[in-house]
Amino acid sequence: MPLPLKLDPSRTIILLVDVQERLCPAMPPAALAQLLKYAQALLSAARELSLPVLATEQYPKGLGPTLPGLRELLPAPPLAKMSFSCGGDPGFTAALESIRLRLREPPAQIVLAGMEAHVCVFQTARDLVAAGYEVQVCADAVASRDEEHRRIGLDLCREAGALVTTAETALFDLLGVCGTPAFKKVSQLVK
Repeated sequence: MPLPLKLDPSRTIILLVDVQERLCPAMPPAALAQLLKYAQALLSAARELSLPVLATEQYPKGLGPTLPGLRELLPAPPLAKMSFSCGGDPGFTAALESIRLRLREPPAQIVLAGMEAHVCVFQTARDLVAAGYEVQVCADAVASRDEEHRRIGLDLCREAGALVTTAETALFDLLGVCGTPAFKKVSQLVK
């Protein structure tokens, strides 16, 4: 399958993976700040563009809830999971399938952000690509405790068939044109 180079708003889902209170302090501060900026931009743009959003929490009893600044932008509570890959969780796959069935035409495209890049993000990207989804991983909206792990995680996502991009690239691809009310709102999110 060729890489998904053009995002189509009628087929795109935003996925936020495991940005949780007890996991965030382990991230490098600059990487976490960047992830938060661009994850907030993706979630705010999803609201503006009426894109479906899914979010997950890895073992929330141990790692806590999604950060409040992101949680308040979600249209529904995050889905709790125990498997590292979202694709290995029956609740997540059922929610994703429900959204996919409402999209205009398959395959669904997934714009992915979250942590950690070399574990949950990579495994999720790999499993979603294997399931036939077109996956774009936003390099500026993912983090790992170690920069080398983040870099390797992104390389693994690419090897698995996902396109590694940035949140800003994905957002402007979804917009397609400037000069619209949506453009004015979304472009402010990445400044």
